[in-house]
Amino acid sequence: MDTDRPRRFDLIVFDWDGTLFDSTMLIVKCIQAACRDIAVAVPSDEAAAYVIGLGLHDALQHAVPGLPPARYPELGRRYRHHYLASQDDLVLFPGTLDMLQALKARSHLLGVATGKSRRGLDEALAQSQLRGMFDATRTADETAGKPDPLMLQQLMDELGTAPERTLMIGDTTHDLLLARNAGTARVAVSYGAHDTAAFAEHQPLCVAHSTRELHDWLSAHA
Repeated sequence: MDTDRPRRFDLIVFDWDGTLFDSTMLIVKCIQAACRDIAVAVPSDEAAAYVIGLGLHDALQHAVPGLPPARYPELGRRYRHHYLASQDDLVLFPGTLDMLQALKARSHLLGVATGKSRRGLDEALAQSQLRGMFDATRTADETAGKPDPLMLQQLMDELGTAPERTLMIGDTTHDLLLARNAGTARVAVSYGAHDTAAFAEHQPLCVAHSTRELHDWLSAHA
């Protein structure tokens, strides 16, 4: 990464699932398994993937629209049961650690804005040996969920950066709309949860098709 070129962005914020962590299909299968457990309609792969990035309550509401709100905790417990049983099998996308280390070497501030819970993110950071890599993080259970801009606004306030000096990177339209609502630039990745056809209206600076391509774009443009 070019350490002599002036930085365009001081703060680079990443979504977690489907952007840094290869967890999209596991989340889909866990949502579907939880629905089977409590005998409600099982969403398609596409419908289950669409809710990735939202907070758990919002995700379940969208994935199983006919479910009475009183049963959300039950479905949430079954989802967590299935996810926790398999989370040790998850890994970072290849090249993620090298990319993050290169950004740190250029003195970028790094953040995470995720639909995961605080407990879930802390466990994932520890498992992936990224604890301490990020300067600040926000989860959906400690602030407003995506695409409300509050999560990103809080990160910018904590780290003292302006919207025009902040870049949001994610794999869903929820991430891109979060960035638009917060007034920041945005980049999409195509290897996560959402169909790239929906990205264009949110005007990402780039749609990266691999971590290597994202790394190269950040090296040249961030």
